Amino acid sequence: MILKLKRTPGIYLVGFMGSGKTTVGRALAKYLGWRFADLDEDIEAREQQPIGQIFDTHGEDEFRRIESEALKRRVSDVARGVPWVISVGGGCFAQPRNFELIQNHGLSIWLDAPLELIRSRIAHSTHRPLARDPEKFEALYWARREFYDKSDYRIPVGSEGSQGAVDTILKLPIF
Repeated sequence: MILKLKRTPGIYLVGFMGSGKTTVGRALAKYLGWRFADLDEDIEAREQQPIGQIFDTHGEDEFRRIESEALKRRVSDVARGVPWVISVGGGCFAQPRNFELIQNHGLSIWLDAPLELIRSRIAHSTHRPLARDPEKFEALYWARREFYDKSDYRIPVGSEGSQGAVDTILKLPIF
């Protein structure tokens, strides 16, 4: 395992909504014997309301503030040496303060799924507020790629599914 990961044992899965961050994260954490957290699940539990309702009631700016606080709480565990695989929301890594936290406390891995695969995965999803408008959704997909491209590693996601992504991650030179 590389020194950075030994000092700050955090693996942060980033990528667009529907790219498989939660599924891959759970499987990766289980394989490594690490803890797993999904930041969106943390937020919903703490706020006692779904992400979509937070967006609708308080707006995206307030959601991003809440998201940053949730990330700080998880990063504090990583900084104390507790190993975590953390799935962050699709827009989390695009926020400069969150990007810096993640880069300073572990490694980021971008799950890069093609737009058509993501569309098929979330086609019937009603809980994703930023997926409601198909044109804005596609524009957001392309805009966020420049942020994800700053990740430490990029894992293409395709027909091999989440297990294929986990297998590819385990072959990275970080272990």
